[in-house]
Amino acid sequence: MAEKVERRAPRINGKHGPVDKDRIAAAVREILIAVGEDPDRDGLLDTPQRVARMYEELFSGLHQDPSKLLAKTFVEKYDEMVLVKDIQFESMCEHHLLPFFGKAHIAYIPKGRIVGLSKLARVVEVIARRPQVQERMTEEIADLVMSQLNARGAGVVLEAAHTCMSMRGIRKPNSQTVTSAMRGIFRENMSTRTEFMALIQGR
Repeated sequence: MAEKVERRAPRINGKHGPVDKDRIAAAVREILIAVGEDPDRDGLLDTPQRVARMYEELFSGLHQDPSKLLAKTFVEKYDEMVLVKDIQFESMCEHHLLPFFGKAHIAYIPKGRIVGLSKLARVVEVIARRPQVQERMTEEIADLVMSQLNARGAGVVLEAAHTCMSMRGIRKPNSQTVTSAMRGIFRENMSTRTEFMALIQGR
């Protein structure tokens, strides 16, 4: 019979939300032992606690609702494309718990209401700070913008480098992964999609 895994309710530790830092630290100590290190040597003595604090920060998006960031909108007659591009992000690949990082480009066409531009960047930050895959992250952002803003359309493109490809496995450090998600008029209208891609590329 498989050993039953103990699951405890997480405690509130610091500003980032419910994360059991003691449990993370204990697990990191076990990993150090498992790879043949001495967790009690001087250089590693505080490493489990440091990693726990780091994970609390890197996975803080698990305990935040990004839809709330788009709750406040403003009435505006503007009905052309709104694009925020080159939004820097860092996330953690859920397959190896290694970082991937890059730029997000978000566009939408309003239908009577707009949102503060900084909120789009905040949405990227919250969704990125979870164990992620780039494909899902791209779609989550597009769906959120589309639904919360009741937009005529939304387009999202992510460009990222994955350290799980550059520092292990295939070891291709110069590779880039590009993903896109088109909703509404961005999917239905080729000229809208073409304009979006041209604006991203600076043409």
